[in-house]
Amino acid sequence: MPDTSTLPSSAPVVSPPDRAVPDRAATDQAEQAEQADQDNSAPQRTRWQRCAAVLAGKAPSRAPIPAVAAMTAYGVAVMLLLVCIGVLLHEPLLIPSLAASAALVFGAPGLPLAQPRSVVGGQLISTTIGLAAVAVGGSSLWTAAVAGGLTIGAMAWARTPHSPATASAVIVVLTDPAPLTFLALLTLGTLVIVAAGALLGRVDRVSHSYPAYWW
Repeated sequence: MPDTSTLPSSAPVVSPPDRAVPDRAATDQAEQAEQADQDNSAPQRTRWQRCAAVLAGKAPSRAPIPAVAAMTAYGVAVMLLLVCIGVLLHEPLLIPSLAASAALVFGAPGLPLAQPRSVVGGQLISTTIGLAAVAVGGSSLWTAAVAGGLTIGAMAWARTPHSPATASAVIVVLTDPAPLTFLALLTLGTLVIVAAGALLGRVDRVSHSYPAYWW
């Protein structure tokens, strides 16, 4: 029997089809380009986010528009009321320090500086210091500076912190008003402001809870 293993094969050998080999270099280049785009845009987003964070700051969130409208309306109304009372009494009742007191009562009603004890007590203490200072040292800028500084410690000791009241002491020294008249008018003005703030607190208990305490 002949050995068939040594006979030449007549069937052609078919090689498997060539598979498409992906271009590795092109793929790597596309990935590098995409990564470069991401790297270039990332610093821009980071700078924008940092800028937005700086502009936002750490201040409390903005009050709702209805609350802002209410505090603005009451602030304007109470200052106009002070002007009307002053016209009726023929005395200036709207002085800068009382306007600042109204700003605290209506704009920041939760602060200790805005509570009735601080508004009334701080104004009276500072005015008394101003009257004593002008009686001793006369009406001058030097005396006004000393009186303003003394009010800071006096209000802190009396637990009636109210920054606008320091201005009252300075005003008293520089203008040298009639003591009893000025004290009476200032007391009236502070009571009007506190009463208006308490009225707004009853109308809008949610966004304007005032006062936090009376005394």
